[in-house]
Amino acid sequence: MEFITNNLPEVLMILGVIALIIEVAVLGMSTFILLFLGLSLLISGLLMNFSVLDSSLTTALWSNSVITAVLAVILWKPLKRLQENRGTQDIQTDFAELTFTLESDVDDKGLSHYAYSGINWQLKSRSPLKAGTQVTVIKKEVGVMWVDATK
Repeated sequence: MEFITNNLPEVLMILGVIALIIEVAVLGMSTFILLFLGLSLLISGLLMNFSVLDSSLTTALWSNSVITAVLAVILWKPLKRLQENRGTQDIQTDFAELTFTLESDVDDKGLSHYAYSGINWQLKSRSPLKAGTQVTVIKKEVGVMWVDATK
């Protein structure tokens, strides 16, 4: 305990870095609690290191409580928006250029199948397509290829 009180600023900064590493690397920024706490510990340690704050356990407790609360109030909404701002984008793969001839009729119900790369894919189309039609894959989902007539 004496080691901690004698080196309180350094201990706080180390704990802050550990909390930030856990938040970013392990939790993937899914919770912000450790982010706020880690930043607070780091800031408190730096302020104590530069003698802005007194190096005591009581000061550490109160300064971390206040700084954590202030960081939470200031950063909560921007970080929440950043976390939710994930646009969906189609990923281009080898399927995008896949062209083949239909062996059976295809519609949006997915009753037709096509064997490709060792997987039996469901085939779907926005408009009904007859067997023998040359088609191109326009979209892919898990186990489903969306096709359209080749132009």
